[in-house]
Amino acid sequence: MRDEIWNTSITKVEPNKLTLRGYRIDELMGNITFAQAVFLTIKGELPDERLAKMLDTMLVSSIDHGVTAPSCITARTIASTGSPLNAALAGGILAISKHHGGAIEDAMRLFLGAIARKREAGLTERELAEIIIQESKAAKKRLPGFGHRIHTSDPRTLRLFQIASDLGIAGEYVAMANALADEIENSSGKRLPINVDGAIAALLCEMDFPPELANAFFILARVPGLVSHIHEEKTRMRPMRNIDIKKHIYDGPEERKAPAVLVR
Repeated sequence: MRDEIWNTSITKVEPNKLTLRGYRIDELMGNITFAQAVFLTIKGELPDERLAKMLDTMLVSSIDHGVTAPSCITARTIASTGSPLNAALAGGILAISKHHGGAIEDAMRLFLGAIARKREAGLTERELAEIIIQESKAAKKRLPGFGHRIHTSDPRTLRLFQIASDLGIAGEYVAMANALADEIENSSGKRLPINVDGAIAALLCEMDFPPELANAFFILARVPGLVSHIHEEKTRMRPMRNIDIKKHIYDGPEERKAPAVLVR
């Protein structure tokens, strides 16, 4: 039996020429950012300036969260055994799942379902938020994308939503997320912040990405942080050490002012 012919619409490889979604890669090089290339690869079209900046902002927001993240501990532990960088990186990525990064997909499905219900029933975000919170309390389920083990107000969420608003991207999904956060506080008396996973979920909904790709964006964002931790583990620490995350001390640069404008 002959091998069946199958199709791919992503990259065409020819002698001395590579085209990504129809664009020559050598012509894209130096003319678009990595975030724009990510958008093009996944969506099939180049993003406009607003979407490109939003995706870039989202990728920066999750680039690292210190040594306590499960993916980081996994990667550093594997690196400590003498395994190569790719093995340690793969281990860290494999630790990104339902309870670490996976809340983005669950939150996307929550927001998508909520907006569908809102449109069908003709309710406001506030009215539907009250119903959803009542349902979650009755089912004894926590809503994905809300609350954080460290932050009582996630600074990344505040910045993401500010930039989304400035760019005109924040719409009904962001409004729904905020309505749910308000209703959680109204019903419990306790403020559970929209965490960075919830914020990214709302924005991915605004940008019309499918929820099954949610984890991909967290992985894309987190890879540079994992690489840095793996390299640090290999170059600064003794092999096969007992890694106690409670005993780490930060000794990097003191806080410094971020540049006002990214120079391309």
